[in-house]
Amino acid sequence: MTIDLVVMGLGHVGLPLARAALSAGLSTAGYDVSAPVVDGLAQGLSHVGGVSHAQVADMLDAGFHATADPAVLDGAQTVVICVPTGLTPEGLPDLSAVENAASVVARRLRSGMLVVLESTSYPGTTEDVVKPLLERGSGLRAGEDFHLAYSPQRIDPGNRTRDVGNTPKVVSGCTALCAKYATAFYGRFVDHLVVARGTREAEMAKLLENTYRYVNIALVDEIALFCHQTGIDVWDVLHCAATKPFGYAPFSPGPGVGGHCIPVDPRYLAARAESQGFSFRMLAAAHQVLTGMPRHVVDRTLSLLGDTRGRVEGARALLLGVTYKADVADLRETPARPVAAGLLAAGVEVSYHDPYADHFTVDDRPLPRVTELRDGLEQADVAILLQDHACYERHALGRARCAVLDTRGKVVGSSVTLL
Repeated sequence: MTIDLVVMGLGHVGLPLARAALSAGLSTAGYDVSAPVVDGLAQGLSHVGGVSHAQVADMLDAGFHATADPAVLDGAQTVVICVPTGLTPEGLPDLSAVENAASVVARRLRSGMLVVLESTSYPGTTEDVVKPLLERGSGLRAGEDFHLAYSPQRIDPGNRTRDVGNTPKVVSGCTALCAKYATAFYGRFVDHLVVARGTREAEMAKLLENTYRYVNIALVDEIALFCHQTGIDVWDVLHCAATKPFGYAPFSPGPGVGGHCIPVDPRYLAARAESQGFSFRMLAAAHQVLTGMPRHVVDRTLSLLGDTRGRVEGARALLLGVTYKADVADLRETPARPVAAGLLAAGVEVSYHDPYADHFTVDDRPLPRVTELRDGLEQADVAILLQDHACYERHALGRARCAVLDTRGKVVGSSVTLL
């Protein structure tokens, strides 16, 4: 039995991709090594913020099924690898999931198949890592017997206007023919395609996109630190600068960066550069600023508690928004963890409020969750707005009995201190 597409890795990238392909009429299946993910999808339950339970049910009605059985690859015309790429404990690129996925595909590879890597990685991954694994495991040749391509994902969790179909997509291939096959595949459900010169250019473009954000967030964070030291209103500075209609892109400071991309992707670029004898000095400087922001939030909080309470031990701090992004249920690499850890180490009692996080742990220690915001604010000595979810109404927070540290420039009130 043939099938148009098998998506490997049904997370924040793979599941929306599968949904977009199904919507365009492609017969689609999903492969994932996680039994809870597979079982949940079979029951119509989504584990991805950008895809609802109802949408998963619609996918099942359209013929989608998820499985942990690699036999699903046997009849695939196209296989897209969307597995995660993270970091080792030493902070180096961890391609084990990509390597494992490529090895699984290699055992099922057949002539004419298109294999696409969407996982973010350093330049050279497609041709230096994935290609040899596929060729050795199958005895087939990329560009001759099968087609190999790279197309970086551009999923933006929580974005209600941009999705897989209407976001321009970069496509590349190991050969011109590989790129042609990849373009034909994505052209069935993506409105606008951009063909890169090669896979290394496409891989580098993805790293540039997120490194650009990484560096600019670090810049405005350091601007915020300077403004705090010199008594300048950083939020007014940012508002004024953002009115320039050319030559300036607005970014906002905060308690640190989170998610799978921004804290991780620049490390892939830096590690690859270092292996080539090149040093990205700007990345090192940005890393120093960004990793220091949670500590800055902790220090500001402790200072507030000292001023308002006289001592920090036994004080009660309420974290508002512990996910890494506004109105998104994703805790990956959230700066709320080092903030909470710093407060706990100082003897502060820490709880949290977040409608998107049922559980939140710090060093395997679960933090108490406050479900009623008003009660939480009444009981806290200080509330820290870490993430500006839509549920946090600025005037209500500004009237809170406790002190409020606002890291997002959203709240007004006499008891509010800005980052």
